[in-house]
Amino acid sequence: MQKNILVVGGTSGIGLALTEQLAKENTLWVASRKPTEALKELGVTHIDVDVTQDVEGKFDALPDELHGLVYSVGTINLKPFHRLNLDDFQQDFSVNVLGAIRVLQENYKKLKKAKGASVVLFSTVASTLGMNFHASVATAKSAVEGLGRSLAAEWASQKIRVNIVAPSLTQTPLAARLLSTEEKIESADKRHPIGRVGQPEDLANIASFLLSEEATWITGQTIGVDGGLGTLKP
Repeated sequence: MQKNILVVGGTSGIGLALTEQLAKENTLWVASRKPTEALKELGVTHIDVDVTQDVEGKFDALPDELHGLVYSVGTINLKPFHRLNLDDFQQDFSVNVLGAIRVLQENYKKLKKAKGASVVLFSTVASTLGMNFHASVATAKSAVEGLGRSLAAEWASQKIRVNIVAPSLTQTPLAARLLSTEEKIESADKRHPIGRVGQPEDLANIASFLLSEEATWITGQTIGVDGGLGTLKP
């Protein structure tokens, strides 16, 4: 079955890897602040959206039935707590939480009408594993997890599944500063029990599965895709 799927933040990193996977067998829309050549090559429709602003009417061009929605927007703002100001916290919260709320509220009726939709949100391993300098992003992403579980309960009767994927450090443009040298990459690899940092495809694979018919009995879950960092200490 060909599905109608919206990927918010699908022009870079994990979102782009997922877009490349989904575009093969689905009708896809990608929402972001600006289109990219990669989307044109994939034949994917772009929607111009800034999730920190009002999104009312931005998704009117989508069909009445939306079978999947992925919110893959994120931030990495790593500083000691005493150097974070309220603007830092507000920015992370606006992008990660309020942006997701705006998009989900605007598309709720389309998800409901599909009578079997799947929503995938993204958190971070730092929401459950205390990590230095992650106070702002961990606070925001923890709220994403709470939002996702609440909606999974509320929307279950509407046949809308909601799950959260919690990655560790992944090789994306957003994390480029943290993986900018061979030494940094080697150090990051060693912190993960599996012996390497994540690749965008690692996260795209699980998100694609959660959108699929094979995952129709999975909802309300936070799934760690983190090379074992969140649960193992070899």
